[in-house]
Amino acid sequence: MSSAATTPPSVDKVDGFSRKSVRKAKQKRSQSSSQFRSQGKPIELTPLPLLKDVPAQEQPDLFLKKLQQCCTVFDFMDTLSDLKMKEYKRSTLNELVDYVTVSRGYLTEQAYPEVVKMVSYNIFRTLPPSDSNEFDPEEDEPTLEASWPHLQLVYEFFIRFLESQEFQPSIAKKYIDQKFVLQLLELFVYETEHFNGVAELLEILGSIINGFALPLKAEHKQFLVKVLIPLHTVRSLSLFHAQLAYCIVQFLEKDPTLTEPVIRGLLKFWPKTCSQKEVMFLGELEEILDVIEPTQFVKIQEPLFKQISKCVSSPTLPVSIEENSNVILPIMFASLYRISKEHWNPAIVALVYNVLKAFMEMNSTLFDELTATYKSDRQREKKKEKEREELWKKLEDLELKRGLRSDAIIPT
Repeated sequence: MSSAATTPPSVDKVDGFSRKSVRKAKQKRSQSSSQFRSQGKPIELTPLPLLKDVPAQEQPDLFLKKLQQCCTVFDFMDTLSDLKMKEYKRSTLNELVDYVTVSRGYLTEQAYPEVVKMVSYNIFRTLPPSDSNEFDPEEDEPTLEASWPHLQLVYEFFIRFLESQEFQPSIAKKYIDQKFVLQLLELFVYETEHFNGVAELLEILGSIINGFALPLKAEHKQFLVKVLIPLHTVRSLSLFHAQLAYCIVQFLEKDPTLTEPVIRGLLKFWPKTCSQKEVMFLGELEEILDVIEPTQFVKIQEPLFKQISKCVSSPTLPVSIEENSNVILPIMFASLYRISKEHWNPAIVALVYNVLKAFMEMNSTLFDELTATYKSDRQREKKKEKEREELWKKLEDLELKRGLRSDAIIPT
């Protein structure tokens, strides 16, 4: 390692020390993992030059040295020890995150084992038990890992590494092997339903799914049905639902034929009494409908609309819908009303009619206004359509007359 003293990297793109709460202010709690590598004396890391300050041909070797340095794990429960070196490692991790995002030519075959080694040293640890069984993900601040200032950046680095244009799965699978994946799963999921880090894992998984080759392998489809869809049943779904929904949509964009098992899986696990989870499920359905193909929609339209009808008429979800009917009803009304008048399937028409009836009972004044507006808009559309047809007829007649005139002056 170089012994030249340089100013530690000071990239501040991702600050692992700052965490702004978007919920009500509460004292954040920190706990330590049961495993860290302490030397029993102050840890000294030899400062290395910034990657951007060395010639391009030297950067791959310096990249490896920085990865090796970041294998050093500090004791964050001792808040006064190794402060300078903790900040140096944080800055180095930040630099590595930026480097793998924008650089080219750094990802040599020698880098793969070093990346996996650095990630493994930092994230594979025994997580502390929660000190509360009454954790509410919507209200309570999560228990923060004491070493989160470093862990956050290690996760971010690993995601950028997997997303890199230079990433080669054929090489990576030698090192990101079954043992690594099993350790990752053991780290994240517990029988107590404390899904530590699942959001980060799913974010990584979304990038991996995006790179799946077609046709999808049977084990990939089985993973979707047996693992991802059942994850919707957990109580703490809100902690990682956005990332989970993204993974589901990625699968459907890869293989539209998976639409039916996905929709039927969501309907199977549809929440019965929790309106907040129902709202999340409906949001996910909206994302799925954005990418669904018409041929696949036909297969699931009846059970899907049955569930939507139940939602609107259930004793839990209407509370949130009724409170926001001024926003929700104008968005949905035109489509629902048109389906009720024009759809070919009488079962769908009946279901939509029930939804419209529920909306009418919630806010009859707004319902009447929207009905009148819809009919007025339709009359204007029909008038424009008639004018357009008349204009085309006039143009055709004019063209015909011109043709006749031309025929009249052509010599025989």
